[in-house]
Amino acid sequence: MKTYDKLIFELSKPGRKGYSLPENEYKTDGLSSIPKDLLRKEVADLPEVSELDVVRHFTNLSSKNFGVDTGFYPLGSCTMKYNPKINEELSALPSFTNLHPLQSEKTVQGALELYWNLQEMLSNIAGLAEFTLNPYAGAHGELTGLMVMRQYHISRGDEKRKKVIVPNSAHGTNPASAMVAGLEVVEVKSKPNGSIDVEDLKPLLDDSVAGIMMTNPNTLGMFETEIMEIANLVHNAGGLLYYDGANLNPLLGKVRPGDMGFDIMHINLHKTFSTPHGGGGPGSGPVGVAKHLVDFLPNPRVVKNEDGSFSIKSEDQSLGNISSFLGNFGVMMKAYAYILSLGKENIKNVGPLATLNANYIKESLKDDYLLPIEGVCKHEFVFDGLKDKSTGVTTLNVAKRLLDYGFHAPTIYFPLLFHESMMIEPTETESKETLDEFIDVMHTVAKEARENPEVVKSAPLTTIVRKLDETSAAKNPILSYRSLKANAK
Repeated sequence: MKTYDKLIFELSKPGRKGYSLPENEYKTDGLSSIPKDLLRKEVADLPEVSELDVVRHFTNLSSKNFGVDTGFYPLGSCTMKYNPKINEELSALPSFTNLHPLQSEKTVQGALELYWNLQEMLSNIAGLAEFTLNPYAGAHGELTGLMVMRQYHISRGDEKRKKVIVPNSAHGTNPASAMVAGLEVVEVKSKPNGSIDVEDLKPLLDDSVAGIMMTNPNTLGMFETEIMEIANLVHNAGGLLYYDGANLNPLLGKVRPGDMGFDIMHINLHKTFSTPHGGGGPGSGPVGVAKHLVDFLPNPRVVKNEDGSFSIKSEDQSLGNISSFLGNFGVMMKAYAYILSLGKENIKNVGPLATLNANYIKESLKDDYLLPIEGVCKHEFVFDGLKDKSTGVTTLNVAKRLLDYGFHAPTIYFPLLFHESMMIEPTETESKETLDEFIDVMHTVAKEARENPEVVKSAPLTTIVRKLDETSAAKNPILSYRSLKANAK
């Protein structure tokens, strides 16, 4: 048996159990009600362990995980900010967690009021008329927003508008969401500073364009200074502007997408409003729209009645249902608590502090790391790998070496505009001491790359799992106990 097999599965002993089921009170074999074609032909090949073994195994695994609560997490375009524990406490209140979506409206007035209040708060923050909180994630929000865009054009008899313009620096979900929505993707080029090339945009605007998808600041962390001209050009061509809310954090309390001319946007509640995320969830991607698009938002909708009560309604012009019930309510509760905790007085400080932290790191490291775009960035910025590439140390090598020093790596190899991209986003929640420690480590790794490159190339050296053959892992993944046993033979 291989060493890693023993490390993972040596706790399994034949006949050992971690459970005891009660007697079957119905005096049957328990299988008669299950269709025969669904019954297992062989005994399940699972590890046999005690409850204590299981508890210790997963507790030890949890201590090996990396998260915002354990260290600095500078993933660009992800906004991995700290989630205040009061958000978790409030979202776990039994009065909310024990609700059932099929309860009568009269019995869930508090939950509906929270939903409606959050809609109003997000509308005010975004400068838009109304929000739906139903989408489960950012990409789901993108799809919903594009469906609103499509429904709007169809309602006007303008069915030929199927083209969506997407910058070549866009998040990968943008063109993917457009394709899923049945729209055609047209790419617009970026200028050397990463912003949209307005001259390249102009000839793309004809009567077949449904709209344009943008984020501002863009994926390089630079503010699109020509946004008002872009908005006028697209609107004059009959198209709509879609705002990818992944980069909303630096704008909080300072600039509103609606005021920049955007008609539709999604917000990643799990990014900007501090819910921990990663590994597929939890998420929420509310979609906001300008006044002329409100009727197309998905059903169901939460509305406030004249007597102050709240109801759930469906509208005929709506694009239909895009999720079960009213979305991921637990994430909404955390966002609601976060916004109320900050208040109008402090939410305006989020963007400037995130911007300050990003620029501090950028300016401190640009002597060792190649900065392709000079100037003040917003919440994030991109290096094009090491400045000195003579030793062959890559961005991936740097990312792996950071693990040895206790730091999660930044986003690497995105955006695709640069060959060795390294996107860093510190968020507003990190202290100067943490930033200084990260800066020192980044300088140390750059020095190692010059003086002892093999150390960096062979990293990580101190982690539990060392340098992996990632190609083989991708081609022949071992995803279960059974496949691990088969691989060991």
